[in-house]
Amino acid sequence: MDLRPIPARDWADWYTQELCASFPACECKPLEAIRALAAEGRYELLGLYDGVALLGYATLWSTPEWPDYVLLDYLGVTAARRNGGLGGAILKMLAAREAGRRTVLVEAEAERSGGPEEERPLRLRRLGFYARNGCTPVYESFNCGLLCQVFVLGPAPADRADLKAAHRAIYGPARTDVVIDPPPGAVPEPPYWM
Repeated sequence: MDLRPIPARDWADWYTQELCASFPACECKPLEAIRALAAEGRYELLGLYDGVALLGYATLWSTPEWPDYVLLDYLGVTAARRNGGLGGAILKMLAAREAGRRTVLVEAEAERSGGPEEERPLRLRRLGFYARNGCTPVYESFNCGLLCQVFVLGPAPADRADLKAAHRAIYGPARTDVVIDPPPGAVPEPPYWM
């Protein structure tokens, strides 16, 4: 197995068959936005492959203003291969790939995200997955109309000011739905595509 770029010719299939089939609509940014970010050199789509078979994926979003930071935008495993350790394998490969190069930020829907109560066990499972796989919680954020727990892949930096500034800069000023470390009582906005 290896982690390598998903060819651009396969992005539309990845988007419809994997991303939109696995994530809620409020979390699926438009494919055109992903393509635009990739054209600017700010977005990477990586696939976990066994030969030519796509097993899973990780997408990384960055900004040139903060080259030492990158956001794990999406992490997923194809439906037939879930719950077999591949998500953890992708995180391990990402940690090795980015070690000494960039700090990897990770967002996951928080336990008290504002999402449906019946999905609470799934939220707790995801949060546990990241904690078991070497991610350290650092603060919360609003994103896509939800409260998210933000992690870093690996140990947390002592100074979080740069981490928060880089995180905000990755999204850019147009994403008013994104709030880093929101104040108590604040309410998240829906994403711009909703």
